Amino acid sequence: MFSFPHNVFLPILVFPIIICCCSASLLGRSNATTIYEVLSEHGLPMGLFPQGVREFAVGEDGLFWVRLDEACNAKFENELHYERNVSGHLSYGMIDALSGLEAQDLFLWFQVMSIRVDVPSTGLIYFDVGAASKRFPLSLFETPPECVAVSSQQQDAPSHHQGQVQSGRIRHKLNQGTSGRDVL
Repeated sequence: MFSFPHNVFLPILVFPIIICCCSASLLGRSNATTIYEVLSEHGLPMGLFPQGVREFAVGEDGLFWVRLDEACNAKFENELHYERNVSGHLSYGMIDALSGLEAQDLFLWFQVMSIRVDVPSTGLIYFDVGAASKRFPLSLFETPPECVAVSSQQQDAPSHHQGQVQSGRIRHKLNQGTSGRDVL
């Protein structure tokens, strides 16, 4: 009787199991080639980021970054300011820990901290700016908007730049010997 060594059968039995496990894990990964497709796969509207996204990356843990050609402003119901680099944490129906995105309301700029949609959808999207949140119709964000470039000389963009300039002026006046009486 012909006999095979036992160690010959082990790789033959284990190899198909390894192939099945690897292909199953690959099926769970996204095949998205654009950030817009990634947003859609996460239950978010494709228009959250403007046209002109050149690079992006999304980690398995949901951390992501998006790189635009340049900082720009896009108009929805309100105006949004996108820094050249935007990053955050992506989960189904929500982006949180956002940086690089600001929203204008009543002539003031506020950093957007998170964006979420209701699951199941109510047709609304919520922008959280810390102490408050604002809701908009989801339909405003169906397609990526055009984004108007913001030059570095335009200081009327996000207010944090203006606050730095103003505080510098006050500090300068205080250093000149005033006690703050005539600063404002």
